[in-house]
Amino acid sequence: MDIVLVHPTIPWNTGNVGRTCVATNTHLHLVAPMGFELTDTQLKRAGLDYWPNLEYSVHKSLDAFEEKFSDRPKYLFSRFAKKSYWDVTFPADAMLIFGSEVSGLPDEYKNKYKENLLLIPMGGQVRSLNLSTSVGIVLFEALRQNRTL
Repeated sequence: MDIVLVHPTIPWNTGNVGRTCVATNTHLHLVAPMGFELTDTQLKRAGLDYWPNLEYSVHKSLDAFEEKFSDRPKYLFSRFAKKSYWDVTFPADAMLIFGSEVSGLPDEYKNKYKENLLLIPMGGQVRSLNLSTSVGIVLFEALRQNRTL
């Protein structure tokens, strides 16, 4: 199971996701461009002292990421999806892909994987959840399904 953040812009969200990845032995992929540098103090502060233990990769573009991982099953998350993550059985080698906090995932990328475009059901008056919260919700469900934690 891997987490992929495409064009993340808020360092403390990425730091929190990194900490969750360390806690779950999950590899984190960061797809540039990003809205911060990996040396950002806010990133490190959110990741606490766990950041040195994080297994992560940085990809120079979405195309470079795709080329390297073309054979892996991909599941994309968007508030505009029609299908819930509740209705999916995630394979153990799934890549769980989340977009920028500001703009989400590129439309052409969502269209490419529209059969695996998923949402987190929400009630009430909220448009979307925080990125790190969304990653945690989906990641722990995928790990639960595979009994890999």
